[in-house]
Amino acid sequence: MNDNTINQSYIDELKERIAGEITLSENPGSVMKKWREFYGITQIDLAKFMKVSPSTISDYESNRRRSPGALVIKRFVDSLIEIDKKRNYEISKSLIKLTYGNNEDQNYYIIKDFSEPLLGSDFVRLIDGKVIVNPSYLDTIKIYGYTFLDSLKVIINIDPPNYMKLFGSTTERAFIFENVSTGRSPLVVIRVAPIKPRIVVLYKLKEIDKLALKLAQLERIPLITTSISKELLFERLNRL
Repeated sequence: MNDNTINQSYIDELKERIAGEITLSENPGSVMKKWREFYGITQIDLAKFMKVSPSTISDYESNRRRSPGALVIKRFVDSLIEIDKKRNYEISKSLIKLTYGNNEDQNYYIIKDFSEPLLGSDFVRLIDGKVIVNPSYLDTIKIYGYTFLDSLKVIINIDPPNYMKLFGSTTERAFIFENVSTGRSPLVVIRVAPIKPRIVVLYKLKEIDKLALKLAQLERIPLITTSISKELLFERLNRL
């Protein structure tokens, strides 16, 4: 993709991605806020473009207003993209490059989306997991996929602007880290990142670091370990 051009089909797929994430989220207003801020658009500017009051935007983002319907979500996403268009698609181009650009880092991680959402507790049973912290959240979490990551390679090679690439089409997913010694590095990265996975799995963990435990507790992210073979892990998860 040339920096000075943009394929409309990419824009359409980007719109579907944003709209889908809002629709699937249990807190759609929070997701709307995340995307508005990611695009660097104020509530006032967005409200003006959508022809609503700033308080309406605020009510949606704080989840005080009833979950937005399909029409509101469409207007919201269209407005983000149209405002970005006036800025020469500054943010949209970056997102599209992350998705369709350089693929040389693909050997650092594997992304898979499920055909149907999976309850967090069912996910743990499926991978023969052991919950280290925050087990109470698992019955309220639904995930729509997983990202399997080589912890060392990702930490070394993935720059912060490329972090979003690890989420694929939705943030409602589990991160499964391999090549983990204590779990500290992955949890530190997640702590400082603007977007978090819903579940973190430390694959064949040798020993757990106390800071990793504390960070998982602060982020309210269930932290899980599993030691089943990689072949069996992928076989079970890829059936979904």
